[in-house]
Formats: sequence, structure tokens, C-alpha cells
Amino acid sequence: MTACAIEGGTAGAATTADPGPEESGEPEEPAGAVPAGPAAPRSGAPRAPGAFTLTADGAYGARLTAAPGPPDAQRAWYPERWTLDGPEPYAVPLPLNQPEEPDSQVVPLADGRVLIRRQVADRQMFSLLYPTGPATGELPLGAVECDGMTLLPPSPDGCSVYALSAGDHSSLLWLVAGGAFGPELVAEIPGHCSGGVWLDRAGRILALDRRPPGGGPVKAVAVDLERNGEVTPLLQIAPESNDRLLLADADSGLLLLRSDAPGHDRLGWGVLGSCLPVRFPECLRPADVAVTPFAVQPGQMLMPESCAVALRIDGAAGSWVGTWRPQGRRLHQFAAPEGWSAGAGYWSRDGVLHLPYANAATPCAVALLDAPTDEGPLPGADGTCATDGDASGTEPSAAVTPPAVCKPVPLGQAPLHRAASPG
Repeated sequence: MTACAIEGGTAGAATTADPGPEESGEPEEPAGAVPAGPAAPRSGAPRAPGAFTLTADGAYGARLTAAPGPPDAQRAWYPERWTLDGPEPYAVPLPLNQPEEPDSQVVPLADGRVLIRRQVADRQMFSLLYPTGPATGELPLGAVECDGMTLLPPSPDGCSVYALSAGDHSSLLWLVAGGAFGPELVAEIPGHCSGGVWLDRAGRILALDRRPPGGGPVKAVAVDLERNGEVTPLLQIAPESNDRLLLADADSGLLLLRSDAPGHDRLGWGVLGSCLPVRFPECLRPADVAVTPFAVQPGQMLMPESCAVALRIDGAAGSWVGTWRPQGRRLHQFAAPEGWSAGAGYWSRDGVLHLPYANAATPCAVALLDAPTDEGPLPGADGTCATDGDASGTEPSAAVTPPAVCKPVPLGQAPLHRAASPG
């Protein structure tokens, strides 16, 4: 795995990187005015305290949710599993005898079960939940004694879940589901680690963002889980830059990263194993909003520039959806469906973005968005049309326009659309 330099820059050769933003990998909060965009609609349904998590293949999702109630009333949170690979999406509540704490985490598995992490005093408790007729079954997996722990994105193998317990001097990586005897310590990694991106389809190579013991810049590293957690560098754009890995596609090798090597925090892209420089497109930094990638189109073998990328756009007006391709150099913006779990979604192989959402009128649904093409001349910085990057080697900015509306697909039409999609 090679590191990359900045396109047109003087950062020098990149070594391998280590994923691990000590701080959040989220973009800095913008200040000032925001472009025209739809505010996130408010619905009567309660907003889950944690993220909506999807399996690697998008077949299942899981979140914490609660029944609607008065704004000041105490709500009883419970896990909910979404089934998304059938003719119509549907949700199954998984409540137990007592409500869950809002800081619990849930992750779906490929067999339909849901892993839940609960913190009880200074212990992290793990269980698998599954529907058993009208009730909820629970299979306790064990506990780990530590003050804090974060579940990582589901493994591509569909049956393993890893968790990270980060400290200032070292971080512990645990296999908390899929092992033989409950939670197992997989590796102790020097430094403070965060993030978590899978680099292969087998669930063997995990990228983490790591700050070295004693301080220093954050670099993305690769952890080989079949070699006792061996750590190798993954990203190093400049010696003193903070280089965090946000997303990776195992088919094409496309990497989405965030780095301050250009002088300030920028969203960039590169290709795993390539010696070409990392590029920081101008269209991915529209004014006064934060842009974060959350899904990459799979199946584009050896064609990273053609992969469609879904981005969450956050501004004072709310959150909405962006799509972009490296070869297109345009940021297309769309209004999100009402009740979208911002940052949740997955691509089919033929370029259809699936956005799960729930609101007072629709408890479980998926909006489908076809990735737009990038035909026609590129807009220049002065409002005229350009056909290529300028002399400085940077890419022209896309004009900021009001996002188009992403219309939900009626459930009766969903099977037809999915049947036409190989992914």
C-alpha cells in the first residue's frame, strides 16, 4: 500500500497511512451564510440518539428508536431492525423487559440478528437480539471491563463485529461478535485510534486513524487481523499533515480521505496502491457547508474514477444529499426524504442510491435516487463554462444550486426497480 502526494503540491512521496483521527473525522463546522438548500423537515417520530447502521451489503439496518411522545416526556428507547433486501422494506421492533439507555449502540448482522452494546458501570455488555414471534430473544455474549468502547462498522463478512477501546497511549481492538468464546482481544495498537474503514471484502484489513503515543499528526494505518493485528502505514501525504481515511471501496480501490496537507482541512480522493497524487476537488468544498462521504458505488472494477459517491451535506438549513464522481468533477445536490437518517445509505452496483427514512406517515421506507450523469461543459469559477481544470492543476468548482427533490418511490414500485438492479 503506497502513500500519495498532493496533486500539484510539494508534499513529497506518501507512505502508507494509518486511519485514526483523534479528533472527529467530521468536517469543521462552517460559519456564515449557507447556500440555498432545504431545511431538514421535522416529523412527529422521535429521532434516534445514535446512528442508523447498515450491513455491508445493505440487506439489514438497525437503530435505536422510540414511540412518539410529548417533547418533554421521557422516552423508552429500544432497538429496531430494518429488512431492506426484500420486495418491500419493513421494520421489526426488538424491545426487552426494560428500555435501553440512549448511549447504547446497535449493529445488524447478515443473518438478521442485531448486536447491542450496553454500558453498565465500568463494563461493556454485549448481546445478540432477534425476533421470536411476538417477543424478542436475547443471547448474551459476555462483557469487557473498560470505561468506554465504540462499535466499528459491520465487517464485510457479515458475521463479525469489532469494537475499539481507545486510550491516549494505546488502543485495544476487540472481536465482540463472531468469535468462539465471547469478546476476544484481537490487537493492542500503540497510540489513540478512531475511525474504522474496511479495505477488503473478506474483513481482514481494517484501516484506523491513529495519533502516535506522545502526540503528533493523525495518520491512517492498516491493521491486518490475520497477522495478530500487524500495523502498517496507509496514508502519509505530508510529514506533519493529519490524514484520515473516511471511506474505501474494495472493488475499485477508491479512497475518500480528509487531510490538512493543502493548508487547511480538505476532502480528497486517491486510489489504494496507486502512486498518483491525492486530489482535492474544488467542487467538494462548497461555501459554508460541511461535506462528508458516506457511501461508494461498488462493482466498478479497475474504474475508481467512475464510482458514484454519496455525500452528506450539512449547513444551517439542515442536511441534504450530494452525489459526485471523480471523473465528473461535479457536485450534484438533492433534498433528502423527510425523516432520513442523515449519512445512512448504500449504492446498488448499477448506480442507484438507497436512502432509508422514517417519519410520522411512513415508519419504514427507502427512497431511490439514480446517480446523475456528468455530461456537458464544466462551470468555470467566473460563471462561464470550462472544459478542464485550470492551469494551477485544481478542478473547477461546481455552481451551487438549490438541491432537487429526492422523491420516495411508492412501495408498490420498489420490487420492480429492485428486480432491475443487479446489486
